[in-house]
Amino acid sequence: MGSILNPDRDNSFTRLANRENKYLFVDKTEFIDITNRRLNQDNRFFALTRPRRFGKTVTAHMLCAYYSKGYAGRSIFDQLEISQKSSYAEHLNKYNVIYIDMNSINDRYISYKSDKSLYIEAIDDIVDFLQYLVIRDLKEIPEYAAQISSDPLIGKKSLSSALEVINKNTAEQFILIMDEWDLIYREYRDETALQEKFIAFMRGLFKADYGQDCFALAYLTGILPIKKYNSQSSLNGFDEYNMLSPGDYACYFGFTEDEVATIAKAPDCKVSHQDLKEWYEGYRIRGIDIYNPNSVCKAVSRNECISYWSKTSSNEEVVRLINLDFDGIKQDILNLIEGAQVQFECGNFQNDMVNLKDKNDVFSLLVCLGYLGCSDIAGDDELKQAYVPNKEIRRALIGIIKQQQWYERMETIRRSENLLKAILELDGNSAAALIQEVHNSPAVALLDYNDEESLTYCVMTGLLWSTLGKYISHREEQAGKGRADLVYEPAIKGTAPLILIEFKYDGSAKDAIAQIKRQEYFKRYQGQYRNIIMVGINYSSKTKDHRCLIEKLA
Repeated sequence: MGSILNPDRDNSFTRLANRENKYLFVDKTEFIDITNRRLNQDNRFFALTRPRRFGKTVTAHMLCAYYSKGYAGRSIFDQLEISQKSSYAEHLNKYNVIYIDMNSINDRYISYKSDKSLYIEAIDDIVDFLQYLVIRDLKEIPEYAAQISSDPLIGKKSLSSALEVINKNTAEQFILIMDEWDLIYREYRDETALQEKFIAFMRGLFKADYGQDCFALAYLTGILPIKKYNSQSSLNGFDEYNMLSPGDYACYFGFTEDEVATIAKAPDCKVSHQDLKEWYEGYRIRGIDIYNPNSVCKAVSRNECISYWSKTSSNEEVVRLINLDFDGIKQDILNLIEGAQVQFECGNFQNDMVNLKDKNDVFSLLVCLGYLGCSDIAGDDELKQAYVPNKEIRRALIGIIKQQQWYERMETIRRSENLLKAILELDGNSAAALIQEVHNSPAVALLDYNDEESLTYCVMTGLLWSTLGKYISHREEQAGKGRADLVYEPAIKGTAPLILIEFKYDGSAKDAIAQIKRQEYFKRYQGQYRNIIMVGINYSSKTKDHRCLIEKLA
């Protein structure tokens, strides 16, 4: 078999399914039953786009292993969920599958272009090269080779004509699976003519007069939704499910709450379910909470919850988007990192990375890239609420923001620095006034500001930027005769004071300081730190004011 037609090699799915220790393998094969129900139906063409590392390639490899005549599927699927479905045996390894991995095609094209000895007449761009490779694989089947060679119009780069002549002479149908279909829009984003040539090629494959006959199913994955031209999509025959309009497929891309809970219970898992939830959950899609599967697997394998997202190649794109500064987007991003939500409209987004007209388009693209989550607003399917989904993404965005030249000039950053300065200078009045400003900012939900938990969140939001890299925060830290509400411990001992914070909601800042002393929260740290600052903070639900008392431990 070729590498494109009827692939038969081990892939990311078969390796996971065949692992001896399967606690990181999550069985999503029920999705195959969904694609089986689409075979040769009016909805046989569909595209499902998600951010990087959300399991798109594993799912594409799963479909290859199930449909392709190149695999012996029973050895892979007989013990998996799909084997319990009535459609299982009917379609198992019964189709000619054309599997196109656009990342691989692009790598091969770059090698082709860099070596002049490889030049093939009339193969001048990646679209030509793609068609040439698929036709070359088709010709490895003698019957197909004879039919293709007999038609002078096909040549080296008319894949649609090649498939049409094969179908007319043999009645053979194909399943097309294209992974990272939108690569040309991302990697060649400034080459408009190439993009239009690619979309014309794709449209030619699926046009009504023979596309319906040639393909039993066509399945596209990618990051970006299908490109729009004017008000119409050039592939409007495709059902499309993306992060802005996800449909009912959330549970098949990413890990669900129950799936992560099962992973966390495995004997080999050394990280807690709560840590995994805090770091990698937060994409709420059609009422289902989704975790980034790649990050969960890495965290469990490495026994370490950190931001694996920061290693993605799309960080440079985020820098470009933020620095466009449409409608004050820099401040919006800072607010989002602090926990605010921002409304945007997605209806006019053209689904590319170049033609961005305003903040709405930037937020739409950031949602598609996975740097923001979004929720629906009742009554308007084009109006969304953007938010930062989890700690991993927040860390990645913070890392990006801190490298920007404008970072220190932003009012939010100055306020945070002033709050830390006021605490270190024992200036309770200034600290209280700054906390009041944070309380009135978009990052704090005033309607839910009704307990010490919300007060803690407000202060942590205010100190977020000034403590980055300098302090490590601990909530409900076991200390002395109880638990301190909030502790800021210097990242490097001896460089700054330790800060102990106690909160009182409808109490008094004086009582908060007294509790720190009475419960001796400082005892745990006295041998390590000679400089300890105690902070008592109160919020009055009657006056709506904050009060702050700050003392240095004698």
